[in-house]
Amino acid sequence: MSDFGSMSRESKKDKLRRQIVRPQQPAWNADPEEDSEAVVRKAHNRVLRHRWALVILVLLLIGGGAAAWIFYQRNYRYSGYDTAWQVDLNEGSLVGYESFGTNVLKYTKDGASYLDNRGRTVWTESYEMNSPVISVKGDYAAIADMQGNSIYICNTDGTQGQATTVLPISKVAVSGTGVTAAVLEDSTSSYITFFKKDGTSLDITVKTNMSGDGYPLDIALSDDGTQLMCSFVYLQGSELKNRVVFYDFSEIGKNVPNRLVGGFDDEFQGDMVPRVTYMGDPYSCAFSGKALTFFSSRNLASPELLEQRTIEERIDSVFYSDEYAAAIVRNTNGEYGSRLEVYKKDGTHVLSKEFNFEYTHADFDGDLIILYNEDSCRIYNMSGTEKFDATFDFPVSRIRKGRFPGTLVVTGPQQMRELKLH
Repeated sequence: MSDFGSMSRESKKDKLRRQIVRPQQPAWNADPEEDSEAVVRKAHNRVLRHRWALVILVLLLIGGGAAAWIFYQRNYRYSGYDTAWQVDLNEGSLVGYESFGTNVLKYTKDGASYLDNRGRTVWTESYEMNSPVISVKGDYAAIADMQGNSIYICNTDGTQGQATTVLPISKVAVSGTGVTAAVLEDSTSSYITFFKKDGTSLDITVKTNMSGDGYPLDIALSDDGTQLMCSFVYLQGSELKNRVVFYDFSEIGKNVPNRLVGGFDDEFQGDMVPRVTYMGDPYSCAFSGKALTFFSSRNLASPELLEQRTIEERIDSVFYSDEYAAAIVRNTNGEYGSRLEVYKKDGTHVLSKEFNFEYTHADFDGDLIILYNEDSCRIYNMSGTEKFDATFDFPVSRIRKGRFPGTLVVTGPQQMRELKLH
């Protein structure tokens, strides 16, 4: 019995041992802290992946929306307009309007007024001129009395100074800093003189005559007022010729005879250059009867000819901005009477567009090309898409972009209005 009882107890103990669940032993290299860091890292990576996916989705939506908006703006053609607002203007002895600041500078024989893009008069300056002419560069303008003796220099804040000359004025140019140059004439010579923005004279004069350097057809000042670009017509024997020259009045030009840092004659053989202009720094352009010639003054001591864009047909008109220069030529082939050629300021060709439209004015405003006459307009973008074509029941003197996309500010002799295109 004792043996049997002993065996029964051992059997029960073995049964109990088999029922006990033994805990698993940790692996030799396991570390509880490392396991926690791994879990946190995985969770953090999941959050980052979700965030990046969301950012990429948002960027794709923004990019798609922007592409759709650009496509819409480039290709949509407006078919009509509503008048958003209209103001009456005091016409006076109106001579014209010039793009200035956020809208236009109105100039007459009796004075000038700066009008903002809501038609409000910001400032007015009174004067008396027989034949006012205007030059604008950035936020500065110079108004001179052709064959008279007075120049008013102003910016978007108002008149900054008045200059008076002894000899009659034939040309005027202003810089983006208010420095102004004027061509004065007597019976034998021409004088290019300079004035500060307050109207006081600068001790700089360029004297020329037909038998020497020539007669200045046109002048232009760089944005900072330190460089002067001139087109001269001169006599060589009995033949009239043309040259384009550059003067530098900074420290660089001090070491150059007569401060003449560049001259170009051969490029204009048999041609005249009635218009020169400085565009966005450091570029400039000369407009002749046969070509648009683009220069760079990146090296102030030696301006460089970049491109000469020859045009075979007759050039009817030219116009320009800080970024673009254009010529409208007489089209000799096809059903269209005119062709528009547009170039960037470095001479790169942008657009060739044929059209039929009897324009009297052509302007750039940003990336828009605006052709208009006294009662109608046609507008293209830089892709050549016709954006708007309309005939108005009111007189037109100037057209430019409005405050918002799809708007125009149209200025006439007696009224200014903003048009909402649709």
